[in-house]
Amino acid sequence: MSEEGNNPAPAGGENGTGETKTAALTVVAQFIKDLSFENPMGPAKANIRPQVDMSVDIEAKPMEHELFEVALKLRVSAKHEDKPAFLLELVYAGLFVLHNIPEQIHNQILLIEAPHLLFPFARRIVADVVRDGGLPTLMIEPIDFAALYQARLEEMKKQQQAVSGSAAAPN
Repeated sequence: MSEEGNNPAPAGGENGTGETKTAALTVVAQFIKDLSFENPMGPAKANIRPQVDMSVDIEAKPMEHELFEVALKLRVSAKHEDKPAFLLELVYAGLFVLHNIPEQIHNQILLIEAPHLLFPFARRIVADVVRDGGLPTLMIEPIDFAALYQARLEEMKKQQQAVSGSAAAPN
């Protein structure tokens, strides 16, 4: 899908007028849903290079008929000499419309393509907030959302197998 989200792809069917329906992911809005920044060191240590840890989570929920909210959650913590340097938590969300996209692939689109479109903006917010906190600018490496989606599927499979395995075990 293109950055604008209007790159058509066949959806397999016609709309009654002889034209093929096109599938599209449209970005309706993007916004900061939650932002927290703690900076206990302050700008006095502006020349440090802290050890940075980051976690990523993605949440998608339906809003209306074809409208979905996707939230990209980033948690970035940094330590310097075993002391907290900063903690940044950002929930950057977008509203997306899925046009003529089969329901069975909604999760893939919402958990891979939508966060891919949101990420550059969230990355910029993180860089700006850390820099404005008096620390060296932090540029987050690109995230492979497809790999995160696959890891989530594998985790769900393991949980289902563990539940079904414990239910089948004799008492």
